[in-house]
Amino acid sequence: MPEYLYKATTLGGQTVEGSIEGKDEGAAVQSLHTLGYIPIRLTTVEAKGEPFRLSSLLPQRVEIKSILVFTQELSTLVSAGLPIDRSLEILGELTENQKMKETVKDVLKRVEGGSSLAEALSSHPRIFSKLYVNMVKAGESGGFLGTILSRLAQYLQSTKEIRDQIVSVLIYPVILAIVSGASIAVLVTFVLPRFTTIFSDMGQAIPLPTQIILSFSHFVRGYWWVGIGLAALIFFGIKWYTQDGERRWRWDRFKLRWVAIGDLIKKIELSRFARTLGTLLQSGVSILPAFNLVREISQNQAISRSIGYVHDRLREGKGVARSLEETGVFPPLAVHMIGVGEETGRLDEMLMKVAETYEDNVRTTVKRVVSLVEPLILLVMGGIVGFIVLSILLAISSITDIPF
Repeated sequence: MPEYLYKATTLGGQTVEGSIEGKDEGAAVQSLHTLGYIPIRLTTVEAKGEPFRLSSLLPQRVEIKSILVFTQELSTLVSAGLPIDRSLEILGELTENQKMKETVKDVLKRVEGGSSLAEALSSHPRIFSKLYVNMVKAGESGGFLGTILSRLAQYLQSTKEIRDQIVSVLIYPVILAIVSGASIAVLVTFVLPRFTTIFSDMGQAIPLPTQIILSFSHFVRGYWWVGIGLAALIFFGIKWYTQDGERRWRWDRFKLRWVAIGDLIKKIELSRFARTLGTLLQSGVSILPAFNLVREISQNQAISRSIGYVHDRLREGKGVARSLEETGVFPPLAVHMIGVGEETGRLDEMLMKVAETYEDNVRTTVKRVVSLVEPLILLVMGGIVGFIVLSILLAISSITDIPF
């Protein structure tokens, strides 16, 4: 049977660790429960040793994975009946990420000083979002913090999974573009300029394709800073333009009109909206505060204003689905599904189904776009490299034709 390494706590709050055998993870957890232990972390013996990573030498930042692990383990401890301060003390000892460890210790210090957990978490807005803090606040006031933390962990898990899947799909085309671009840069800046010297020494006319490439090479070598400056100007120009709220709204609305990309942005925002709102409603947050929270965490101002419009319509007594339809931003299928959930009194469940539907749609769309981009990159880069190679071969051929 496989052997598992565990970190657990006793009913008295004492931290213990060791190893235990079990036919699977569930059996190992059951064995720990039989011993009177509350498992916090369970890993196979093979997974214990991790390869050296350069990132371990660099300053650590708190990623969604660390927040997810913290939330899962805090949910386990709170659901088992341990006090918040003791749970935070245990997690402060077990957390491996140094930045997260310092954060947990600060949260513990504030809780011991009389603050609620939500108030303590809100002092670290870069790590714990408004959504996170408000859900914890709802759990504390309603007396079901363990359940809320469990739902938060599910929310973070689904968010992490879709982000990881999108990144994994994009890795290959990005690497392909970087390698192709580096190859072209080496040919243009180091290989081709050598032919200029050879032809000038021999007094031979340079073939036209080679002249074109050499002219481009001279421009890149002499004025590379123009390209960098132009890119920086565009980047900081867009950041400056979007600092104003009205201009940011215009820019975000313009992005929604981009071919293919705009539709993808809508689907991503819709899946985030549906999952966040569904999670809040399942956690006992009333619908108007829930819409306010969702509006604040939306990353696209055009979508955010549409959500704000729905919020205002709800205050007037209008329905959710009808108000979403009036915005003209949300797809008809999503509006219809939400309408069904509203009519049957299961709006939260239907919102989660909408989130799952559009998350799958996002994955499919990204894969489809990447499948079209990959051959396009190969075609464009192959054409450029082919033209450079042709110019080199013509140059070599003309050199061999020189009479000696």
